[in-house]
Amino acid sequence: MIRLATIGTSMITGEFAAAVKQVDGIEVTVVHSRDAAKGEAFAAKIGAPAVSTDMAAMLGSSEVDAVYVASPNSVHASQARDALRAGKHVIVEKPAVQSAAEWIELTALAKAQGVVLMEAMRSSYDPSFETIRELMGTLGPIRGATLRLQQRSSRYDDLLEGRVTPVFDPAFGGGALSDLGIYCVHAMIQLFGEPTRVLAASVPVSTGADGSGDALCVFDGMVVELSYSKITGSPLPNEIRGEQGRLTFDSINNPAIVQVERRDGTSDERRWDKTEFNLEHEVARFRDLVNGLDSDASDQAASLSALRVMDAIRAAATA
Repeated sequence: MIRLATIGTSMITGEFAAAVKQVDGIEVTVVHSRDAAKGEAFAAKIGAPAVSTDMAAMLGSSEVDAVYVASPNSVHASQARDALRAGKHVIVEKPAVQSAAEWIELTALAKAQGVVLMEAMRSSYDPSFETIRELMGTLGPIRGATLRLQQRSSRYDDLLEGRVTPVFDPAFGGGALSDLGIYCVHAMIQLFGEPTRVLAASVPVSTGADGSGDALCVFDGMVVELSYSKITGSPLPNEIRGEQGRLTFDSINNPAIVQVERRDGTSDERRWDKTEFNLEHEVARFRDLVNGLDSDASDQAASLSALRVMDAIRAAATA
């Protein structure tokens, strides 16, 4: 049994803990929080038996095998580094770190320590993407795609009234690209690989964080548009366009409906019965990596490609 400690008490940590309960061979045994009362309340909520307020003691415990890092984005790298140095396996919530350079450092450390390091990018492990890739192969040469995630944040009203929360605070690594655009980037990497050139623009909010943005990612013979926002919303689907047809799917982070229309008049539709979140697939992948059933190299390479693209988007948007 893999004994897992969580860092962070946000909604995503609660959803992650719920997903852990659906996967055999792994369990949350410790909740870490600097605030003892908050930690006790969260542990009771998710059914964890222990609470830690001392990070060093928790990382030094022989009762902890692995750590899930879901703190503010700005401290992911330092906390993951500490956990790796302590010899713990690490799964770190997206975005894993703030730059490709930080990820290269952490993957080298994980390799030296002989432990697993994985980004908790739930959509990358969703089996529906395998179906999307399979159906893409029936569209002929792919020439374009539009991948989008636009959800107006409930925290945006707070910001408009002068209350700054971490999701819109650059000091905490907040912004639309880190929170939502990363799903578009990872989906692009998963389906098409890494582009050769990136053009981008963003719309800043009062804090200087990006409230929304768009990027054009150039491939040989194809262009992929990424569109993401935390200050506007859109119900439009994702679209992949080939010379022999088009494919659409509803949600980039949890696809439930995939539809294909081809020039020859044929069509396909696939549907999945889904809950709001689909984190159990990433949990199962992490468990298997910790148990030595596969190497984490491909997972780390995909995260590195995504971080390089995000670095390029930020550079292009501020040029």
